Amino acid sequence: MTNPIKTRIEDGVLEVTIDRPKANAIDLATSRIMGQVFQDFRDNPDLRVAILRAEGDKFFCPGWDLKAAADGDQVDGDYGVGGFGGLQELGNLNKPVICAVNGICCGGGLEIALSCDLIVASNNATFALPEIISGTIADAASIKLPKRIPYHVAMDMLLTGRWLDAEEAYRWGLLREIVEPNELYNKVWALARLLASGPPLVMAAIKEVVREAEDMKFQDALNRVSKRQFATVDKLYGSEDLKEGQIAFSEKRDPIWKGM
Repeated sequence: MTNPIKTRIEDGVLEVTIDRPKANAIDLATSRIMGQVFQDFRDNPDLRVAILRAEGDKFFCPGWDLKAAADGDQVDGDYGVGGFGGLQELGNLNKPVICAVNGICCGGGLEIALSCDLIVASNNATFALPEIISGTIADAASIKLPKRIPYHVAMDMLLTGRWLDAEEAYRWGLLREIVEPNELYNKVWALARLLASGPPLVMAAIKEVVREAEDMKFQDALNRVSKRQFATVDKLYGSEDLKEGQIAFSEKRDPIWKGM
């Protein structure tokens, strides 16, 4: 059996490709591989940005592999580190992840996309949470989707299972950008290289603050930032990169980020 997850690294960017014909559905074994891949990405200081994409132009990912479930995979089985798809529950992931969606993105596939920081889609992409039709709950999406798009739109998707095309998904703020299918990966790689060229310590601080402040009152979160009580903020404020950014600005040149 071929590896269902392909990876390549270039310019500090990790590209992760789901390749499970015919629909790129995810079984337990695939989820565990994805978890290990994203854990290694998190812990490798040489990697700054990840791209998640899928092989083919018809399906990004429909989520859980129902055929594997029929063959014995348990829906509450061992998904591996990071939970389903390796991203949903991966702690301390302080690096940007971009999702490139081409084709159908539904169910658990949409939940994985929601675990990424930015979603870029081709104009043939479609999105849905059809779990209610089969009598179950889109658990992660029920938590995440109302925080990403307007409440009434999220509830419409959750309660009816209806589909959004790329234009509507973009209109409601789910997507960063819509592109032609043959331009998708070039656009995503250009975005990844832009992020990879930025200050990694600032990226890490942004991700930690946004994540941790989600359940905090504004003033409490702001106090933790100003008092350097977030580990990434403390590292940033004491770093060579902070000084380099200030010096480069005054000298009107591009900064050289070292992540130190």
